[in-house]
Amino acid sequence: MEDDRQPFAEACEQMQIAEAACALLRPGMRPAQAVLALLEGSQPQAALQLAARLLPKRYVVAWLCQCARGQALAPEARAGVALAERWLRDPVESNRRAAYEYANAGGYASLGTWFAAAVGWADGSLAPAGQAAVSPPEHLTARATVAALNLLAAAQPQDFAERREAYVRQALALLDGAAQ
Repeated sequence: MEDDRQPFAEACEQMQIAEAACALLRPGMRPAQAVLALLEGSQPQAALQLAARLLPKRYVVAWLCQCARGQALAPEARAGVALAERWLRDPVESNRRAAYEYANAGGYASLGTWFAAAVGWADGSLAPAGQAAVSPPEHLTARATVAALNLLAAAQPQDFAERREAYVRQALALLDGAAQ
């Protein structure tokens, strides 16, 4: 039985979206409409968070990689992007595990490790190889994606707000496509 909670309440809770932002969302909104309502309501961080949580995980990682295309990235960041792109082309466990291990080794302290974390947390297990599987919570890929996109936008601090808005707008077309 479906409860009568606001349809985006779980995503708001998982992504720790501010109550003021979640109050802009209405039942009956399509995902793209909800994200656009946040963006137009001067809630760009919330829009980024909701878009990342509502997209299927492979779409989220593809969006993340799309946002990085054409950017001047440090070698470490390029390595994380390369791991994400490899998993997109071939989503096998060994590619996911390589990204996960890269993120762990880097201590989730840089742009590249957050790209890798988005993949590493997409499925599979968080436990070391050979131990009982521990599935990642469903929202972790979205959280890693938001961290990566904020770091990517911050690479040009003078354009931070515009870059984040552009990332959200790229997600809108994906949200519409994912709903079909």
